[in-house]
Amino acid sequence: MFRILVSDPISEQGLAALYAAENMQIDIKMGLKEEELCAVIGEYDALLVRSQTKVTAKVLESAKRLRVIGRAGVGVDNIDVETATRCGIVVINAPDGNTISTAEHTFAMMMAMARKIPQADASLRRGEWDRKSFVGVELNNKILGILGLGRIGTEVAKRAMAFGMRVLAYDPFLTESRAESLGVRKATVDEIVTQADFITVHTPLTKETKHLLSEREFEMMKQGVRILNCARGGIIKESALIEALKSGKVAGAALDVYEEEPLAAEHPLRDFQNVVLTPHLGASTKEAQINVAIDVADEVAKFLRNEPFKNAVNLPSLPAERMQQVQPFLTLGEKLGKLAAQLLKGNVSKLQITYGGEVATYEVGPITRTILKGFLAYHHGDEVNYVNAPFIAEQNGIIVNETKTSKAKVFTNMITLEVESNGETKTVTGTLYNGFGPRIVQINGYTVDAAPEGQMLITLHEDIPGIIGRIGTILGNDGVNIATMQVGRREAGGTALMVMGVDARVSGQALNEIARMEPIHSVYLVEL
Repeated sequence: MFRILVSDPISEQGLAALYAAENMQIDIKMGLKEEELCAVIGEYDALLVRSQTKVTAKVLESAKRLRVIGRAGVGVDNIDVETATRCGIVVINAPDGNTISTAEHTFAMMMAMARKIPQADASLRRGEWDRKSFVGVELNNKILGILGLGRIGTEVAKRAMAFGMRVLAYDPFLTESRAESLGVRKATVDEIVTQADFITVHTPLTKETKHLLSEREFEMMKQGVRILNCARGGIIKESALIEALKSGKVAGAALDVYEEEPLAAEHPLRDFQNVVLTPHLGASTKEAQINVAIDVADEVAKFLRNEPFKNAVNLPSLPAERMQQVQPFLTLGEKLGKLAAQLLKGNVSKLQITYGGEVATYEVGPITRTILKGFLAYHHGDEVNYVNAPFIAEQNGIIVNETKTSKAKVFTNMITLEVESNGETKTVTGTLYNGFGPRIVQINGYTVDAAPEGQMLITLHEDIPGIIGRIGTILGNDGVNIATMQVGRREAGGTALMVMGVDARVSGQALNEIARMEPIHSVYLVEL
């Protein structure tokens, strides 16, 4: 008999499948404080929560029997996932349940903004009959730019085309064939911001997408553009949006999410009559709440019955002896994926993973998943986890191949990730040093020896005297200290690759200054 504790309000429709299942006992105990939860959690195999229950390290250490935690929703900030993983507890969420709800809210916001519905409603309630002040615009034949064509972005595109809009879409993994099948035109961010009449963002919030729309992008936009964000606060730089609203460049905005929530009472966005604001309601429908409950309950039941499931946030468990073998390589794999993602621009078509030496004799499936998770999460954010990473790669048309070889050059073990994108190939290789942990030992054929951590500046440049000193001077003027440095070259006087570990983020101005140096072929700032 599996015992399941429900500690937050979760839809009865969602729990129905668990009540109907054999060998499952459901107990509902809400509003438990940490000490109270610690006192009872040891009796349960599964825990179902929303956002109210805080599943802390202390709670998890008391959960000697617990095997799985189900979160009815997307975010898992209220769960100590790292401790759960260390304790061998799988954390499952429900990323798909609010897709339609958020897409419909986006479209409702677009219509409200285009036809000035909230403003007209407020005017009428004040006793006025003012028709001239609320002349709107039609959606028909307008260009909608969608930044992020995942599940929600795709649903928004379908609805937009039904309204006669022409859709431009940007997504780092969008292929021409998928764009054609959806009826949208694949575009770059710059093409969207210069051509679109309406722009909506549907990316996760990552280091790459933070302030995706900022001063530069607003300057490039059409006069009278309209902006929407029902995804994550911070994708649009609010200060830049405010200035664009003041200047009239942006004719209207519709926002459901903000850089800081709740939105401050005195926030300047509240002062614009041409801005529609809602308090993060994208997933706030009865259906979405039911859907996430059904999804997470179904996943938890599958897990307990040892059936395939897909929405684990952390790594699924292996038998102890096999996990002990691969555990040291999991961090290395994720770092290799993250590094490769930041060295590439454009659509990825293939990932080739080669395991060499001792690691090739292990069960490498979990390592491959960490590589995929690290690679895909750079663009897809929290949507990607160790379980669904292969599904997301397949969805985006990415071929993933594994190869094993007994050879590992001078190393006991070695993992090489080769990525193909638009005819370009990038290769990164890593290994484990006893006592030193993961190391990057080769980038695009250049031999280096770098710890994959923190901020790293990577340059490909002509191998000539003085260039390293010039780069160091630029960084010094930028207030950035160099912590480590490695230079690899194939031959004297040819090209060289330099990897610098730096103690602070290099400014855009300094990066541009380095990139403009004549001997520099390319420069990357990566964060691991």
